[in-house]
Amino acid sequence: QVQLVESGGGSVQAGGSLRLSCAASGYSYNIYCMGWFRRVPGKEREGVAFIDTRTSRTNYADSVEGRFTISLDNADKIVYLEMNTLKPEDTAMYYCAADGPRCRTPLGVNAGYWGQGTQVTVSS
Repeated sequence: QVQLVESGGGSVQAGGSLRLSCAASGYSYNIYCMGWFRRVPGKEREGVAFIDTRTSRTNYADSVEGRFTISLDNADKIVYLEMNTLKPEDTAMYYCAADGPRCRTPLGVNAGYWGQGTQVTVSS
């Protein structure tokens, strides 16, 4: 089994920055794709950024391209999301997700492993 634990959420003013972290434990050697989704109450979960641990290939949602950066500590299976120039519309619960050797990026909502989420609130 794999456990994902997020940290780093919080409240920030528009234009500010936050850095999210997601640490994998358990059978983390079986993780080959990691990434982030976000969800606003009443809306569908949205894929934000993803990375393939085998190739370091990344994918970003259009809404965050150029503002967010995903990176990976592959040895410890920690994925980071550096969020800059935050906007009020970035306010959401952010979830870390991961999947096994058959994964491809971007991950879908059927990814095998999920964290509990961390809240990001951006005020105008």
